Amino acid sequence: MKARRSILSDLLLFAFLLAGLHGETSTPQSFAAQIDKHYNALHSLSVHFTQKYDGMGMHRSESGMLLLRKPGKMRWTYSSPAGKLFVLDGHDAYFYSPGDTEVPRVPAKKLDDLRSPLRFLLGHTQLEKELTNLQLAPAENGAYTLTGVPKGMEKRIASVSITASADGAIRSMRIEETDGAINTFLFSGEVPNAPAPDSDFTFQAPVGTHIVEGTPPV
Repeated sequence: MKARRSILSDLLLFAFLLAGLHGETSTPQSFAAQIDKHYNALHSLSVHFTQKYDGMGMHRSESGMLLLRKPGKMRWTYSSPAGKLFVLDGHDAYFYSPGDTEVPRVPAKKLDDLRSPLRFLLGHTQLEKELTNLQLAPAENGAYTLTGVPKGMEKRIASVSITASADGAIRSMRIEETDGAINTFLFSGEVPNAPAPDSDFTFQAPVGTHIVEGTPPV
C-alpha cells in the first residue's frame, strides 16, 4: 500500500512540476511577454521571409530577406520578384517595384501597410499593449499561436496571428483583413544581431524614378 501511495505521490508531483514548466506560456499575456523578451535584447535581426497573399481573386507569393534594426528600421529586399524593395528608415517608408517611375513615400506615423506589424519587434513596443483581444492556442512542434487585433488598425485588420516557438522566436505571422484577404509571412534562418549599416536603411531612388508623397500599395 505504501509503495502504491509513493508511486501516486510521485506522479502527482511530476504532474505539478510539468504544469509549472509550461506555466510561462499558459496565458496570452505571458507568451506575448516571452516574444518581447526574445527580441528586445537584440539590436538587429535578419531573417528569410516568404509572403503569401490570398484575396480579391488573387493568389501571390513573394520572398526575400528582411533586415530589422533598432529603433524602428526595416528593409525588405525581395528576390522574388527581383528588385522589389520596401525601406523604413525610422521616419519614412519607401515602396519600389521594378518598372515603376514613382516611388511612394509615407511617414512612419501614418504607415498602415501590412508589413508594419513587424515593427513590434526589436523593442519597438510591447505586444500586450499593441494587440487587443489576445488569445493563445497551441501550434505544431511545441509552438504557440498568439492572436489579437492591432490597435488603430481595426478598420483594416480583423486579426493578426503570430506563431512562435516556446522561446519566443517568430515562425510565422498571419494577417486577416476585414475584407477577407489573408497575408501570411513565413520566417526562417533568423540571424540575431546581424550586420545592419545605416546605408541599408537609406533609400536611393533608382535612375528614372522620382519620389512622391503617397499611400502604401497592397
